[in-house]
Amino acid sequence: MIKFSLILACYNEGPTFEKSIEKIVAELKKLKINWEIVFVEDKSTDDTRDRVIKLSKVIKNSRLLLHNKNQGRGKTVSDGLAICRGIICGYMDVDCEISPRYLGAFIKQIESGKDVALARRFYQRSFKNVSREITSRGYSLLLKYVLNLPIEDTEAGFKFFKRTKIIPVLLKTQDYGWFWDTEICARSYLAGLQIAQINVKFVRREDKKSTVKIFSDSVDYAKKLWSFRTEYQKLKLKNA
Repeated sequence: MIKFSLILACYNEGPTFEKSIEKIVAELKKLKINWEIVFVEDKSTDDTRDRVIKLSKVIKNSRLLLHNKNQGRGKTVSDGLAICRGIICGYMDVDCEISPRYLGAFIKQIESGKDVALARRFYQRSFKNVSREITSRGYSLLLKYVLNLPIEDTEAGFKFFKRTKIIPVLLKTQDYGWFWDTEICARSYLAGLQIAQINVKFVRREDKKSTVKIFSDSVDYAKKLWSFRTEYQKLKLKNA
């Protein structure tokens, strides 16, 4: 029986990819439980696909899903969650800007009775982190204003679930892009799932080019949030 499944969404990871996976695997081995890695490769435009295929053959506790076309962050994680076998499942960003050393703490939250464990980022102070932190805090304020959702950081790429509880929520989630993170949090809350929020340190990687486009992604997030609010309010009233 597999206790924990870690989904790794892979897209244009670049030359830091193998080093990141090495760190993640080292932390998984410390857990002393049966685990698996599910690689989901989202049709990268660099050599990430070749690297993922190679690693999946080397790491014996791993499986591989290859997308034939780029489908977005949400779809990539969703597909991994749909095929994983762990009692507890989750995903983290491959770049390890949130360290894999937090894996054990998140798993313990699910073992203790929580259905969902979410990262709440605190930023390492630096000039290069300023724009990311401002954007993140701004979105959190907008989220509270539009949805009144009591979750402080929906966008952190470090989320863990009790698999039997998250699959029904996953099937109702509609956005397959970056907004997927907000939607899965909102729907989990409305479904009455028990949610833990855990403080983690976010350390910006200087050796990796981010795929996040802060301005355009922020505008897109705001539009999708405003569009989602109608359905959210209907579901909230229905569940009241």
